[in-house]
Amino acid sequence: MLDQIKSTAEFIQSKITIQPQIGIILGTGLGGLVNEIKIKHTISYEEIPNFPVSTVEGHSGKLIFGELGGKQVVAMQGRFHYYEGYTLQQVTFPVRVMKFLGIEKLFVSNASGGVNPNFEVGDLMIINDHINFFPSNPLIGKNIAELGPRFPDMSEPYNKVLISKAKKVAQENGIKVQEGVYLGLSGPTFETPAEYRMVFRLGADAVGMSTVPEVIVARHMNIPCFAMSIITDLGVEGKIVEVTHEEVQHVAAQAEKKMTIIMKELMKVL
Repeated sequence: MLDQIKSTAEFIQSKITIQPQIGIILGTGLGGLVNEIKIKHTISYEEIPNFPVSTVEGHSGKLIFGELGGKQVVAMQGRFHYYEGYTLQQVTFPVRVMKFLGIEKLFVSNASGGVNPNFEVGDLMIINDHINFFPSNPLIGKNIAELGPRFPDMSEPYNKVLISKAKKVAQENGIKVQEGVYLGLSGPTFETPAEYRMVFRLGADAVGMSTVPEVIVARHMNIPCFAMSIITDLGVEGKIVEVTHEEVQHVAAQAEKKMTIIMKELMKVL
């Protein structure tokens, strides 16, 4: 795998003239943040050796390089998911490559279902911890010491300093934010009412089908992470309604502007 990571990073480096400081992974319906980036280079996933290709509507499948909030960034416009049939190693491969491109921090966004009774559709949640309920872990298999330790510490999966700065940015911009725990499931089905109850009882505030594998791999490589969920539907008893992917995309697009402000202003104060 290490050879693949290095050869992919070398291919990308041959196409770009900047060294990104921050990696960004954009979730369902959240590709609009790209409009704020002063774009210098765009590479389609299909052109990149060893890269998977996104198969989900709302994930366009491009690697974008440019400037955001005064920082050099690389943004994944479209991510990969376990439910698409990829292994968790494939899902997280781009994070490995970003490390070799030089990123020092990883910003992640997603659309998720809220199970906290205090949440409303359209809320933004800063993730402060996660529960891995995927059927596997991206670090299973032979450990590559050059990437990180066999048993990585996960006592701070989401960087406390970045969380604190983001909350200050939100307050200064009059944006209401929630904070909580994200539980990652494989999907692709949305949760049943009983599964939503389970997720809440396990100590999570929101549930989704991404983010956890990418953050595990980033922390394995000692990259500090910051992540936000847009609550696109509710898994709260009495408030559960039928959910479609189109509705999730619509709600995410509505709330995206506020998330973009937080991400952009957070980068400025780093």
